[in-house]
Amino acid sequence: MRSVQYHVAITTSGLIAEPDGGVGCFDLTPPGEHLDDYLQSLRAYDTILMGRGTYAFGLKFGVTDPYPWARCLVFSRTLPPDPAGKVEVVPTDPVPVVRALREESGGPIYLCGGGALASTLFNAGLVDELILKVNPVILGAGIGLAPGLLTARPLTLTSARPYASGVVRLSYRVGRAAGGGEEPLSGVTSG
Repeated sequence: MRSVQYHVAITTSGLIAEPDGGVGCFDLTPPGEHLDDYLQSLRAYDTILMGRGTYAFGLKFGVTDPYPWARCLVFSRTLPPDPAGKVEVVPTDPVPVVRALREESGGPIYLCGGGALASTLFNAGLVDELILKVNPVILGAGIGLAPGLLTARPLTLTSARPYASGVVRLSYRVGRAAGGGEEPLSGVTSG
């Protein structure tokens, strides 16, 4: 079974974006080896999952196919289909789609974002690993890592790597929901 890896940059305050969805706060971190390692790690993924907000962020800069080497699925009930057909806009519940993807052959699946989609997949027990790129930036308000999480999830640290830039990459294995069961809800997709 393929694993789903939520691989995301966060601030030390646990936020993945500014209140308006911007990520300019991460520009405060100097470039360095952490960025090279992240870009190299992306090539391990052959399937990418993202919500409408994450995809729309790239569209503002004219990026219509952010991961051209991989199958890219965008969960949205409001975006039109991609006219080029490269990016799959999925207007349905992500839970059964991701369950089916996990059964296919291939490498790990990259959950690129955002917080609402991550919450849905965490709540359904479909996130296997959490990889945090903790940036040395503090932010008072913004979008959380998984703002719709319904129950606590234990994490087991599998690796930690500090970089000279101040970024620390933390990798965790995600445990089962508190109480041992998974939430039967599927749910949340972004617009």
